[in-house]
Amino acid sequence: MIKYKITVPFPPSVNHYCYHAKHKHFITTKGRLYRQSVVAEITRQKLCKRLSQRLGVEIGVYPPDRRKRDIDNLMKAPIDALCHGGLIVDDSQIDVLHVERKEIIKGGKLVITIWEIT
Repeated sequence: MIKYKITVPFPPSVNHYCYHAKHKHFITTKGRLYRQSVVAEITRQKLCKRLSQRLGVEIGVYPPDRRKRDIDNLMKAPIDALCHGGLIVDDSQIDVLHVERKEIIKGGKLVITIWEIT
């Protein structure tokens, strides 16, 4: 089984990642910068295989502080960035998604584990 583990920066919430106007979808400047940081990490780790099978994804959310956050609002930016970076073809491939809030760490981060479902 192919399994990848990648640590990426703490994402902006969906409210700060994108917006809709005139029936179009736009990524904010903050969202584009976040995507670039995830793509840089994919490149740095040389995660070159483009996963095209059905996938399982586990995400450990390490918040940067004690503020209240809906962790479901944090998933859009990193999953879109994994697609944009070419690690996965499309987020519709994800059949299993497990998200868990972990301890607070300075700066925050996400630890993402991806595996192909056979």
